[in-house]
Amino acid sequence: MYQAAVSALGLEPQCKTGTGNLGALHMSLDSISPSQHSGTMGAVLQQHLEGHRCSHLWKKTGLDPALCLQVPLLLELYGLKGNMTRIRINELNPLKPRYEVPDVLVQDPPTTRLSVTGRDDNSVELSLGEGNHKLILTAKPFRMDLLEGRELVLSVNSRGLLVFEHLRQRKDSEPPKEPASEGEGAAEASDAPSSAEQESTEKTEQGEEAPKGASETEEEPGSWEETFKTHTDSKPNGPTSVGLDFSFPGVENVYGIPEHADYLRLRTTEGGDPYRLYNLDVFQYELYNPMALYGSVPVLLAHNPQRTLGIFWLNAAETWVDVTSNTAGKTLFGKMLDYMQGGGETPQTDVRWMSESGIIDAFLLLGPTPNDIFRQYASLTGTQALPPLFALAYHQSRWNYNDEEDVSTVDNGFDEHDIPYDVIWLDIEHADGKRYFTWDPNKFPRPREMLQGLAAKRRKMVSIVDPHIKVDSAYRIHNEIRSRDFYVKTKDGSDYEGWCWPGSAGYPDFTNPEMRAWWSSMFGYDHYEGSMENLYTWNDMNEPSVFNGPEVTMHKDAVHQGGWEHRDIHNLYAFYVQMATAEGQVKRSGGLERPFVLTRGFFAGSQRYGAVWTGDNAAEWDHLKISIPMCLSLALVGISFCGADVGGFFKNPEPELLVRWYQAGAYQPFFRAHAHMDTTRREPWLFGEENKALIRDAVRQRYALLPFWYTLFYHSYRTGQPVMRPLWVEYPQDATTYAIDDQYLLGDALLVHPVTAQGARGVQVYLPGKGEVWYDVHTHQKLHAPQTHYLAVTMSSIPVYQRGGSIVARKERVRRSSDCMYNDPYTLYVALGPQGTAEGELFVDDGHTFSFETKGQYLHRRFSFSGNTLTASSADPKGSFETPAWIERVVILGAGKPAAVFLKQKDVAESRLDFTHEAETSVLTIRKPAVNIGADWSISLR
Repeated sequence: MYQAAVSALGLEPQCKTGTGNLGALHMSLDSISPSQHSGTMGAVLQQHLEGHRCSHLWKKTGLDPALCLQVPLLLELYGLKGNMTRIRINELNPLKPRYEVPDVLVQDPPTTRLSVTGRDDNSVELSLGEGNHKLILTAKPFRMDLLEGRELVLSVNSRGLLVFEHLRQRKDSEPPKEPASEGEGAAEASDAPSSAEQESTEKTEQGEEAPKGASETEEEPGSWEETFKTHTDSKPNGPTSVGLDFSFPGVENVYGIPEHADYLRLRTTEGGDPYRLYNLDVFQYELYNPMALYGSVPVLLAHNPQRTLGIFWLNAAETWVDVTSNTAGKTLFGKMLDYMQGGGETPQTDVRWMSESGIIDAFLLLGPTPNDIFRQYASLTGTQALPPLFALAYHQSRWNYNDEEDVSTVDNGFDEHDIPYDVIWLDIEHADGKRYFTWDPNKFPRPREMLQGLAAKRRKMVSIVDPHIKVDSAYRIHNEIRSRDFYVKTKDGSDYEGWCWPGSAGYPDFTNPEMRAWWSSMFGYDHYEGSMENLYTWNDMNEPSVFNGPEVTMHKDAVHQGGWEHRDIHNLYAFYVQMATAEGQVKRSGGLERPFVLTRGFFAGSQRYGAVWTGDNAAEWDHLKISIPMCLSLALVGISFCGADVGGFFKNPEPELLVRWYQAGAYQPFFRAHAHMDTTRREPWLFGEENKALIRDAVRQRYALLPFWYTLFYHSYRTGQPVMRPLWVEYPQDATTYAIDDQYLLGDALLVHPVTAQGARGVQVYLPGKGEVWYDVHTHQKLHAPQTHYLAVTMSSIPVYQRGGSIVARKERVRRSSDCMYNDPYTLYVALGPQGTAEGELFVDDGHTFSFETKGQYLHRRFSFSGNTLTASSADPKGSFETPAWIERVVILGAGKPAAVFLKQKDVAESRLDFTHEAETSVLTIRKPAVNIGADWSISLR
């Protein structure tokens, strides 16, 4: 059946699993006039590519069609397990391999069988194996339409914007040298066609000559060399851009493709610039702008009340994404859609991806729910690493704490003013002349004593280690990198040097696994002199930042291992820096301890290696506001461990802004205050007693909720679900939530609406969920949903609501650091839902090692309230862990007053518990159950 179907299209399948059921479909898209090819790659699907669609990505004018109408393209189509589809398009016989992104995928995605379910003279219908999805592949014009049942959910190339600029030789040039194909980074090279085959591709079916080729046509300006201000890009491979369009009928809301300082819901780019993905060191970035920032995750989510879909565009080169609104009835497929859906105009969002080099490698994530999308993407790139517990606490930083005495003074200041904190940070001035892995001998002459002093208070330190290395023959790190030939090269083969904080600097080639292994070894205690177990790492400037480079980054024609140009791998550089650093921290402990690494640059998969922050923001109200959608956008694409510099990096915050920023930061995943060296000092106690008390209260709220945060991160690690999530993720059919980005959920239990407006007297809080109830966590007021609730606020207000039906564990004996609270007792907050039920979970382990994974040393507890009984049980019997921590209090919100409360444990006589009840707020507080957090028990209200 499959054979007959593809024969009608002039296709010859590569079928390894039997006719009619394939793990993948391979065919070639020929850009010439009709002519058949045979051989191992199969016959050719005829497809004319118009010249302007092959035009150089950065030019508005088109190439002569002769430059792009001669090279057949290979289409590979895979059905993937978990309700995903993969599309790969590459040249059938490239002059040399094109770059294919390695190391980002956690495995080769397992495939499912494809089955042919229909055909006609110009199309094949395929069943995708899982669910009710079918794909219609049309030959002329080339397009793919994905249906669920009879409903069109996604079209590929429906606008005919497929771009694939083939590799070609420059006039009067030598044949190009191939990059080494060793390792995952090199694409598999196809045999070049014979001269007879080449000749056949240049003939039409009638035997006429094809249009004149590139060698006989005037080259487009900029094809082989471009200038940017004073910089020249030699472009030895010529124009190599790729692009493809995707259409989402019935969809008006799209999200993702961070990093941009913009709204959560992506805006149309019609009449303006596309969203740009190109990791850059941006000085004082603009807000509400599609400009590129420090990191790039090429993942886009599309959502409507029926389903959520995703596209993962696996390409590490400079990428642009155009988002346009359309009406599905206006497209070529409109008549078919109208027929199937009963006519009428359907709203549609069109998304066009364009990358400067590489291949087309796109994953279609078919959901259909938001949590399905998170699971699907996590199966490809991994989940958020489980951070050590201290990393979820409060971090104190500035550029720079001056010396050891300054560190000690600040550390003692937190104790004197009774404000908890876990980590103090050192920026670039701590090193000897900005030589990383060293200490300034005058300012930090005794780093181990300093670290031991912090460890005595159960606190940590983070020092910065940037990936630009001072060119200095007296600097051991530089000498070793140079002697091992680990630096990135210029196009001429010499070590690439640029200007950064130390002055002239070399840039290690982190794409080289040998370089990464060596870098990791430098974090060993025998190599990083003065370091200890409580010293962790910050990778800044890893876009990479090159002060005298084009757009403050590395030249695109710099060369990495294997001969790959920097243009091919640019957005991967920071991913590799953080990977090597995190692995160094793991190795230094013999594989026992979990790492903590903060990175500024990132890519898809960076979630596996640590935290990110939103870069060099400013002490302005709009920057406080934008931190919410920026972190939500990252959370949607796998990176949950995100935060913004509290108070703003640039400029000096007024006290009101600083307080509000602490209140917002206390409810964002990564909670760090940081400031530029030119700002005035802003430790929390420097703004008067009243503001100090407000900041202290915000930080203490964070510490009380650490068990909740830690459990959310464990769930994220296991499932890929975001920690901080937009409301629509939990309420996908509530259209009111689709554009909300000034409030959000933590897990599914807490709703947070930070106050982000100057002089605010109140906020409008949308409480979602038909028939649900929410409780103000501070006043315990019960509110019915859905509604927009006006809350009057004062300077002490942090609007947070607990969802009825949830149980949240807290530790309310706040001490000076999270480690000091480790064995302290828990309080359970049980918020009863409309049916008088609730449930929640708690994860407990040692807080810092991999033993939860390698030895099963953990507790995963489940609490459920039903029938006036609260029950504690194991959510995962595979884990076991001993802890002295116990439950000192249970607070039940929305409860009536019982006559008595009883505790029941296995093999122990039932005992009566003390309680109090507040009739006005319906809050029942049960005192001292005194049961171990790991024990099974039940508490009954009678």
